[in-house]
Amino acid sequence: MLTLLRDLRRLRRTIGLPAAGHAGSLALRHVDCGSCNGCEHELTLVSGPTVDMARYGLGIVASPRHADVLLVTGPVTTRMRAALVTAYEAMPEPRRVAALGDCALGDRVLGSSSEIAGRVEDLLPVDLRIPGCPPTPEAIAAALLGLIDGTAGL
Repeated sequence: MLTLLRDLRRLRRTIGLPAAGHAGSLALRHVDCGSCNGCEHELTLVSGPTVDMARYGLGIVASPRHADVLLVTGPVTTRMRAALVTAYEAMPEPRRVAALGDCALGDRVLGSSSEIAGRVEDLLPVDLRIPGCPPTPEAIAAALLGLIDGTAGL
């Protein structure tokens, strides 16, 4: 295993792949509260080879118990309200919440108002707001890296 890691490090230097430049990591738990899936498509691109979020220490985890950040997309629907709060309460301290996209921020929401519980910050304390419909992969990565660096616009 150590030989493989050493070979990978040598290959990165040989092809000129830039170093991550960030110390630390974030485990993200994504919760879709009723989005149109535009933000999810962009989030998928963040983990692709162009941005490669794993190189910077960003990773998606399957359980909120392992998460540093709850990444929420879409307006909170009445049917997802309890699930979102349950996921938040299952997270270890310190809990951080990122609202991804205009719908999560309460801007330009499509749908019946009787089915929408509101913005993410109406239910949970939001630490990071990532605007856009949908935000670009670069904007998502930069905002999340700002949480690692402590430069995020909280």
